[in-house]
Amino acid sequence: ALDPESLGGEHAVVDQDVPLVAQQQIGVEAPANADVVTLQAGSSLRRADRQKDTGLLLAIVDTVTLNRTSAEAVSDDDHPGGSVQRPRNYDDDSPPTNIALPHEGLSYRFPFDTQKQSYQYFDPIAQKAYEANYEGEDDVNGLTTYRFVQNVGYDPDGSLKEPVRYPSLYGHDEDGEITAPARMWNIEGVDPEEDVTMTRYYAAQKTMWVDPVSGTVVKSKVHANHYYARDPLKPEVALADYTVTSSEETIEAQVDAARNERDRVALWSRVLPITFTAAGLICLIGGVLVGWFSLPAETALGRPGRGSDGGFFGGFAPKSPVTEHASGAEAETEKLPTQRPQLDRPATPPEPGPPDPTPDQL
Repeated sequence: ALDPESLGGEHAVVDQDVPLVAQQQIGVEAPANADVVTLQAGSSLRRADRQKDTGLLLAIVDTVTLNRTSAEAVSDDDHPGGSVQRPRNYDDDSPPTNIALPHEGLSYRFPFDTQKQSYQYFDPIAQKAYEANYEGEDDVNGLTTYRFVQNVGYDPDGSLKEPVRYPSLYGHDEDGEITAPARMWNIEGVDPEEDVTMTRYYAAQKTMWVDPVSGTVVKSKVHANHYYARDPLKPEVALADYTVTSSEETIEAQVDAARNERDRVALWSRVLPITFTAAGLICLIGGVLVGWFSLPAETALGRPGRGSDGGFFGGFAPKSPVTEHASGAEAETEKLPTQRPQLDRPATPPEPGPPDPTPDQL
């Protein structure tokens, strides 16, 4: 890795086998609702043997709005599609400013019900989406995962093929292309004071282990190379050529998160539909029973059923009058009075008087 302090000296110094620490923190920002979620990811790479800005090699803050179901970037009138922060120094207390960066494909996670196929996965450093190809299944801490590999500038064998010209986040491409004396680049065979222009390139090979149910990336391994060169396929000065893998603590935390997400997915996809179906059946049976037991009462009160033809469900009424060979239930119902009983009449026989009125006189 490059020694940043050496850039102010006679020669750029590249140290071998130095300890590196890669960190990534992801938080949720607005907008976030039932349909979309906005993630802000801060990523950095620093030398563990240096302090603060003297050891910082790479840093980027990336923001993207994703569809909650497909995990793909959302870009419309209400969602800008993504952005990255302009670089700042450690002692810069001014508010951060963003550079619009429309994202494509997936970012930081895979969709629910991940399939064994290729997906477009966005690389915020290259500022472009590249294919993440399905490679097989692996067990990660007892969880069956799908392994995806993405090559940015590398071929499948890990050799440089089409490295990306680094898209600088500075306004004047200060770190994308640098002109310095040949001695600074440690170039031999030329005048040490001759100006030589070097271009910065980037290539990476990423392996991601994904929980197919929740789409959570539970483990990752990244081999990345940032370097300066005159020929993109011939690195001359390494800024950082490194390989990092998720720590055991990170893997354990991500596996736990994936299992929790699986439980929520199972709750909504299986348990709740079964519960709602059972509740619907209970309501239906309850409605049928209420209607069934109300039928004799309606008949007793001399009221027709709810069907247009006198049947409870309509259309299920008998097509002809009940005969003397009717069933016991029907025969008993036939004997019920066809008019309302006079409940206010006394239980004892009435005194002789005028005859009772006919039904037409009621």
